Amino acid sequence: MAVPGNLVISARSGAHSFDPSQMNMSHVISNLSFGRKIAPRVMSDVKRLIPYLGGSHDRLNGRPFINHRDLGANVTIEHYLQIVKTEVITRGSHKLVEEYEYTAHSSLAQSLYVPVTKFHFELSPMQVLITENPKSFSHFITNVCAIIGGVFTVAGILDSILHNTIRMMKKVELGKNF
Repeated sequence: MAVPGNLVISARSGAHSFDPSQMNMSHVISNLSFGRKIAPRVMSDVKRLIPYLGGSHDRLNGRPFINHRDLGANVTIEHYLQIVKTEVITRGSHKLVEEYEYTAHSSLAQSLYVPVTKFHFELSPMQVLITENPKSFSHFITNVCAIIGGVFTVAGILDSILHNTIRMMKKVELGKNF
């Protein structure tokens, strides 16, 4: 079962006192990821099959979150993360690749106490499972025949409409001449 959690970064000390109005919790996230690190070769193999995979597993990396003091003192920066587990089973080697992707939303909020930086984690109960299912050559041939048959059918309908329209116009012209 997935359990939500929080990571709170703040300045606290029994030996020091802090002036909350002088604290700025601006930060840059260098790297934020979940789960095991996937080898670059394995990731390139998986991305060849599923190009969008990995696009949201490092959304916050390298992003600065800066309080320019526009909001005044005691500003807390909060990050809300929804984490989804994605599993990919490749056809050739039957490898299982596990990746945790996340969506992120960040906000600034006034605080009554010492400002902090908060990360709210929520693990999704849903999981994405991607498998490769090979199709047979006969399936390919059947699809090609269906496409060709559909093109001929539409062409036949258009030809019939055009032919009947021209024939009707000729009858109208002949009817006017008499």
